[in-house]
Amino acid sequence: MSGSLWLRVPGGDTLPAIPRPRRTGPGDPAADPMDELADRLGGFIAAAVHPDEIAAILESDGMTDEHIRLTYGRHDSFGLAEELYERVPRAFPEPEDTPDPWKVSLTACLLRGLIFALPGLAYVLGAPLLEGPKDRLGLPAGTLTLLAGALIGWVWDQTLSHRAYSWLGLGDRAAAGRTLLAGAPAGALLGTAAALTVPGGPPFSYAFAAGQALYVGAATVLLVLGRERLLLAALAPMAAGSVLAFFLDLPLPVRIGLLLVSLLAACTLAVRELPVADGTRAAARRIRGWSQRRPGEGPVRWRMLRGAEEEFAPRGPRLGESVPYGVFGLGTGLLVLYAALGEVLAGGPAEAVAAPSAVALTLSMGPAEWLLHRFRSGSLAGLRGARSPRAFRLRMLATLTQCLAAYLAVLLALGVAGTLLWPGAPGLTGIRVATLLLLGAVMWTGLLLQSFGAVRPAAVVCASAAVAQSLALLTGTGQPRVVQLVVAGVAAAALAVLVCLLLGRATAHR
Repeated sequence: MSGSLWLRVPGGDTLPAIPRPRRTGPGDPAADPMDELADRLGGFIAAAVHPDEIAAILESDGMTDEHIRLTYGRHDSFGLAEELYERVPRAFPEPEDTPDPWKVSLTACLLRGLIFALPGLAYVLGAPLLEGPKDRLGLPAGTLTLLAGALIGWVWDQTLSHRAYSWLGLGDRAAAGRTLLAGAPAGALLGTAAALTVPGGPPFSYAFAAGQALYVGAATVLLVLGRERLLLAALAPMAAGSVLAFFLDLPLPVRIGLLLVSLLAACTLAVRELPVADGTRAAARRIRGWSQRRPGEGPVRWRMLRGAEEEFAPRGPRLGESVPYGVFGLGTGLLVLYAALGEVLAGGPAEAVAAPSAVALTLSMGPAEWLLHRFRSGSLAGLRGARSPRAFRLRMLATLTQCLAAYLAVLLALGVAGTLLWPGAPGLTGIRVATLLLLGAVMWTGLLLQSFGAVRPAAVVCASAAVAQSLALLTGTGQPRVVQLVVAGVAAAALAVLVCLLLGRATAHR
């Protein structure tokens, strides 16, 4: 999900307490303002690894550019910070033993990864209900119908979950609940509508796609609100039935019943977590207000009462801030889809479906989340222990290399295990392994940038890669495996450069 990884340090504000200026008596000689400022903030200036840190301290102290020009004769806070950085020698204090704000439970992350993958077992239970002639690409009946609904629903719920997480980050859980209450049903309708636009599927595939869309909306609600264990309990009947289906020929009514039990349980639990009554009353008040509004009332009068210099903007996160997260989800979703079906979509045999690669990428999201937190912990430790900007960059790169290598090792192990266990799966050749690892690097570095708030460049790179692969597929350019490898390699290189440029600055980690 598109949840922000920004966390509040236990104990409140992360900014240190800044000493106040000393008061002078009438007979005291006037002190040089620069000397007085350097003496007052000496501890912070000496511990800074970059002038930007000093500029942030000055701005948090309430110094405006006008005050800096009148008092210190410098153009702005950055110019003053650079001179203070040069004036005060480096003297780094030993870091205090503070709790790691980025420490998370590995079990909780693995649980989320398992929850992301478990819904795939529903296709095992529903397979006999989707029987029919293969489509024009040689894929099982209803495959394109289900993929269309899943992809559109995934993009919508990525956007929705970010907006809900934004409200949670502002401390307004009620607003997050209202957002999910309005957005989850809308996403289910969009996913169902997308599935209905794909013709030729068996009748049950459209009902399955509708249930799939409802589940994605319910799962989004429960995951955003931190109810992973409830969602796991809701999935238990379906998962148990899927395991039995590998060994027993379950009757169709039993299969349908298990699917419905898990779906209804997830939806019921999601509705229980949402402020349905409050949301209904709020919607009724809003509709009543629109119907009773007269000219000269409402937002126009409110805007006239505000000062001319104030920006007129709605309270809370803006809708446009969540759109890049949906674009990022669309790009990565298409890349994973092409990794599994690229050769088939290009006209290859149906046996070329690389489903274990998609399953491995899904299961790896749990370890990926944990390693993202480990990177934040490592970069924070590097920030405390580094003695210069260059030393910090080297520590950051070392931590980045370790975390990315660990994630790719987990992804490779999952890919190998899935290929060995999946009946009829194509072998993991060298080019398939390279593509899988490069695609994993794209997803992990993209999520890393997203966790630091740099989602727009990550979304541009992933969406551009998906567009390039789509164009190659539509025009028949190149061999599908080679195209996937090249596109994933270029995207991984672009994201690696962005990570080094954006996260190599100490101020990005404060």
